[in-house]
Amino acid sequence: MSAASFFDFTGWTLDVLRRILYLGTRTKVFPDSPEELKLRPDLPVCYVLHEHHLSNLLVLDEECRKRGLPPAMKPLRDAAFSSPRSFFFLSRNERGRLVPNPRSDHAPLLKSLVRAAVADPGFDVQLVPVTILWGREPRKQDSILKALFAETWQQVSTLRHLLAMLIHGRHTVVRFNAPISLRELLAGDIEERRALRKLGRILRVHFRRQREMAIGPDLSHRRTQLHTLLNTPSVRAAITLDAETRGVPLAAAQKSARDFAFEIASDYTYSVIRAFALFLTWVWNKVYDGVEVHNFDRVTTVAPGHGIVYVPCHRSHVDYLLLSYIIFNRGLMVPHIAAGANLNLPVVGSILRRSGAFFLRRKLKGEPLYAAVFLEYLHLMIDRGFPIEYFIEGGRSRSGRMLPPKAGILAMTVQSFVRSHSRPLVFVPVYIGYEKLMEGKSYIAELHGRPKKSESVFDLVAAARLLRRNFGQAHVNFGPPLALEEFLDRQHPAWREEAFDTQAPWLRGAVDATAMQLARSINAHAVVNPVNLVALTLLSTPKHAADRRLLERQIGHVQALLGEPPWAGSIIPCEIPPEQAIASALRLDLVQCQPHPLGDIIRADEKQAASLAYFRNNVLHLLALPALLACLVSHNQRLPRPRAREAIRGIYGLLRTELFLPWEAGDLDAAIERSEAALARRGLILTEAEVLRAPPPNSEASPELRQLGEIIRPMLERQFLTLALLQHHGSGSLTRAALEDATLLLAQRLAMLYEFNASEFPEKLLFANVIRNLVDADILQVGDDGRLRFDERITLAAAQTELLLAADVRASIQLIAGATPSPAP
Repeated sequence: MSAASFFDFTGWTLDVLRRILYLGTRTKVFPDSPEELKLRPDLPVCYVLHEHHLSNLLVLDEECRKRGLPPAMKPLRDAAFSSPRSFFFLSRNERGRLVPNPRSDHAPLLKSLVRAAVADPGFDVQLVPVTILWGREPRKQDSILKALFAETWQQVSTLRHLLAMLIHGRHTVVRFNAPISLRELLAGDIEERRALRKLGRILRVHFRRQREMAIGPDLSHRRTQLHTLLNTPSVRAAITLDAETRGVPLAAAQKSARDFAFEIASDYTYSVIRAFALFLTWVWNKVYDGVEVHNFDRVTTVAPGHGIVYVPCHRSHVDYLLLSYIIFNRGLMVPHIAAGANLNLPVVGSILRRSGAFFLRRKLKGEPLYAAVFLEYLHLMIDRGFPIEYFIEGGRSRSGRMLPPKAGILAMTVQSFVRSHSRPLVFVPVYIGYEKLMEGKSYIAELHGRPKKSESVFDLVAAARLLRRNFGQAHVNFGPPLALEEFLDRQHPAWREEAFDTQAPWLRGAVDATAMQLARSINAHAVVNPVNLVALTLLSTPKHAADRRLLERQIGHVQALLGEPPWAGSIIPCEIPPEQAIASALRLDLVQCQPHPLGDIIRADEKQAASLAYFRNNVLHLLALPALLACLVSHNQRLPRPRAREAIRGIYGLLRTELFLPWEAGDLDAAIERSEAALARRGLILTEAEVLRAPPPNSEASPELRQLGEIIRPMLERQFLTLALLQHHGSGSLTRAALEDATLLLAQRLAMLYEFNASEFPEKLLFANVIRNLVDADILQVGDDGRLRFDERITLAAAQTELLLAADVRASIQLIAGATPSPAP
């Protein structure tokens, strides 16, 4: 039933309705004094309300009565005009439209007023726009419920408006705006339809500015963007092609494109974001001891005038919630997050979409219309300066290492910028680290062969039990922004002058270079936490157990090495005393303390060791060079410095790609020299002219050096295992997939026969990365038949690896590799 049907009620009925409404309504009225409106007594007054709700009319009528203003419910009378009422609603609620069109139906009184003004040049009326807001803006709410029902730019249902009245009635804002002369507005317009459109437009702009002043700009992406998206030339061409290809009417193809647009696009809703932020504050306080944020000033410095793409590492589903929460609470716009379609679940998907998520299918091939809609959507967001967030790894890292970046959406971003670079664009690398993972158990199960379980609403409900557990601290570090324009200038200076071509070789190379630069920057700005320190040191012991005092010494060595260049200027070190680091791991139940008369023993059982491996791998790259050097010296006891450097250079190419190390080949010797000096200062190696020596076997430093080298040993074993399999089967015998399968089976067998627990050792993705590194280094070549071919360089690479591994380890790998059956032809 419309509000107009109430207007014939008797005065006492309206009075009853007002009294009921004001039982829970308290208003703040602007201006404070009616005299400030400066109404002319010789002209009639007509009030203009924006939204068509009876409650708004009752509030207007009551506040007019209280302040002695001309009554809204009384007739509007003039010598040339008469109306039974003195108000009208500018717009009606419209639903089901992609872009609401308030001009489709003007209020009858507005039409009558314009008609009278056009017909009689002497007729005039004072239009008084009245803005009524039920509740303060969402950012000022301190309750999830209040934030959800705060004022918004979206048109709301009658039920939602009633709920907003109940929740926010005591914080209702009424603003009487300065009167507008109808005659002055229509000056020069004598045609009725044109005058009506002009007046409607002026009043809509007025109400929009008033609402923007109160609750901020309209950021609803779906309301303001999709109509433009579907009418871009590229999408329209894709729609036409789709209709021709599938042999369907153009209207059917247009509907498919519209459905794809709604499937993809976010529905950015500030009230939901504010409510979600309040909810997450409660969650973080329940599960974390704190969220440490570092170098956010790098973002605030570059934000004005730049488009921003946040590129974090991907450790957990918590990542995107945590990053958006931090950005929101520091006063910047929440980024639009590229989320996998697997997260578009009932209820959950709606909340994520309203919090800024847009959804992307895992594969775009075979759906050219979907791909065209998504590419254009991403381009519109970038071109208009909306902040974006996505994970270049493509998925969560199950091992704790940075995964090889996937071009995918990064390539789309670079292509979009090259296509239209009207606004500067920067990538902000973000390192996210945890002291304990919510998904820790599922990661370990997946690494042991259990298939990944698809996300579901039931998993979210089951995850509520995690709120009773403690996960230590979360750490977020924002790296220096990478300006894409300057980066492209270094890659290909003539890119602006050349015609845009997505298949241009230079563009593909620029995308790969951007991906590697971002991955290295993320790793270079790691945050070291207490669990990382304990994991690095305890897992390098033979049985994952150590005397507490000796473990503290080893942690001290690691802390000192991490304080050396180049990491000293980029990472966030953990500078707490070693005993506190151990206490943190004990409190999180990641290690155990076994009392003993000769000194406490810190140990990790099988499950704890598997969990600790993840946190070791988070920061393994930071110790790659010192650990390599320690491994060489401890294994050989005495090694000429040139031979040590030759061995490191021989293996570095493989390690650099896997760990995203920063040094180019020309910088490597200087980095090795710094590592040698750092180890010597700690007394872990002895330097004599051009010779590196291990400490005496009976010294305390000897096992400490050996344990430092053990940090890198599992990775070296993986590489040697791959090389041994290749040598056994010979060149041209294995395909890439067959080698991946063979190395995984061999690694699983080695782990069962020789390893206490190294859960990351038999992970197929890591072996796939080793193989990719060999291909990238041109040690392996992929033939036209898909088989891998190599020459004598494979023997040289294996020889370098042998220098780093003990004889018994090499013998075990070669023995099992020799027993591996040849693949079927």
